Amino acid sequence: MSEQATKDAGGPSLKTVVGASAAGTAFEWYDFFIFGSLTTIIARHFYADVGEATSYILALLTFGVGFVVRPLGALVFGWFGDRTGRKTTFLVTITLMGVATVAIGLLPDYGQIGIVAPILLLLMRVLQGFALGGEYGGAAIYVAEHAPAKKRGFLTGWIQTTAAIGLIMALSVILITRAILGVEAFDEWGWRVPFLLSAFLLVISLWIRLKLHESPAFKRMVAESTERQAPFRESFGTWKIGKFVLIALVGIMFAQGAVWYAGYFYTRFFMERVLKVEVATVDQLILAITVASAFLYVFFGWLSDRVGRKPVMVGGMVLFLLAVFPCFHALTQAANPALARAQASSPVTVIADPATCAVQFDPVGKTAFASSCDLAKSVLSNAGVSYDNLAAAPGSLATVRIGTVEIASVEGAGLDAAALKAARTDVETRIKAALTGAGYPARADAAGVNMLAVFGILMVFMVAATAVYGPQAAALVELFPTRVRYTAMSLPYNVGTGWVGGLLPAASFALVAWSGNIYFGLWYAVAFTAVASVVALIFLPETRGRDLNTIGD
Repeated sequence: MSEQATKDAGGPSLKTVVGASAAGTAFEWYDFFIFGSLTTIIARHFYADVGEATSYILALLTFGVGFVVRPLGALVFGWFGDRTGRKTTFLVTITLMGVATVAIGLLPDYGQIGIVAPILLLLMRVLQGFALGGEYGGAAIYVAEHAPAKKRGFLTGWIQTTAAIGLIMALSVILITRAILGVEAFDEWGWRVPFLLSAFLLVISLWIRLKLHESPAFKRMVAESTERQAPFRESFGTWKIGKFVLIALVGIMFAQGAVWYAGYFYTRFFMERVLKVEVATVDQLILAITVASAFLYVFFGWLSDRVGRKPVMVGGMVLFLLAVFPCFHALTQAANPALARAQASSPVTVIADPATCAVQFDPVGKTAFASSCDLAKSVLSNAGVSYDNLAAAPGSLATVRIGTVEIASVEGAGLDAAALKAARTDVETRIKAALTGAGYPARADAAGVNMLAVFGILMVFMVAATAVYGPQAAALVELFPTRVRYTAMSLPYNVGTGWVGGLLPAASFALVAWSGNIYFGLWYAVAFTAVASVVALIFLPETRGRDLNTIGD
């Protein structure tokens, strides 16, 4: 539908449709990304009774819970969107998101109310994820159903860029608030300010969206329909549409969840947690690449209007697969060259009886990690040091080899709590001293960070992510008929981003902890992207220019 036709029909202009939809969706992404950007601080406030590594893992998992619940929101709000309309549904989702976000800013922390604090935090993350599960589909469909076929990729590209805009807003507010209050005050209580600002943004977003009308495609469907809609049964109970739900999930969304969240969130985790770059520097870098890449969503949406959705998205997948390992190795060189030199000159090896070694990943904070192998590996894991494993004789005491220096661990199994703590401290002190002697830095030297090189490396991931994500809204909308569109596209979208993408940081960290190799976690994203690229090449149809009023009829 052209802009003039929209006006003649009594509806808002295309600029209003795109602007209002994008503004509301950007606000919801802002709410969602605040948590991810403040994970380290939230870990200290809400998981204060466990160790540093475990508290961080628990905070990552809490972040991931918001993604896990998104498919449920997609089902619920998708059903309402297909039955009652697009506009009403995304007014509800934006309100729910805003209320949950403000509530996080008001929650007492663990020191004030104990175990109730993380439980309430978890509940708020569930509500956020539930709301976001219904938001994206509504906004993307609303814009697509107003857009002319030849500009659908370009116009829905503005919805895609709202994820970047939301992240820009979140990082900007965090950086400004930290600069005004100071690091100490921000860490103590100022972290709540970005959450509380959501109340103001919620009012603005509701005011804008209340001016919208229902989409023309939905109104036409209602006017012409003689049967009661059954979006669940038709979307998931028939092969005619169900096969496209599977193709959308595996061929598009597996890659989007892996590529986008690896580019934005795992790079952040890697720089902050593994490379030990200062948090403020990481924030600045992520903000810079997000600003620089924001226009790429619209560009790749526009490009897909000319060459097709499929070649653009598959091109992004292939770029990621080719670049991921070389770029992460280059990232180490650029962000922490001292660490890269130490890894090359003095590699670390844990020599231990494999039967005594546990995976250094404890999401519930209950594992003792008391064996000589575990004591040694926990020090290395917490320090973000990559190591190889070498099997020793059964029952032997674990040792850590750093270059040519060997440090014997201590057997902690069977010791009481006080003795185990002393043993752990002894092992940690000796290993850290050896690491320092071998040139392993405790923190990345701020003066040694090659900001331009890091920016360039991160932009490679941004190009891949935006190529996959930019045409995605148009591609998903064009796969499904109007009567089930909200339900059918929302579920695969939120499973892909919610489960594949949202769990990526914690799952990749678990792989690193299991292997000891700081790059091993990348295989999570590589596996999902490789599967998606093959499925997309073979099974994904080209949908560019399809008439949304006749699909599936």
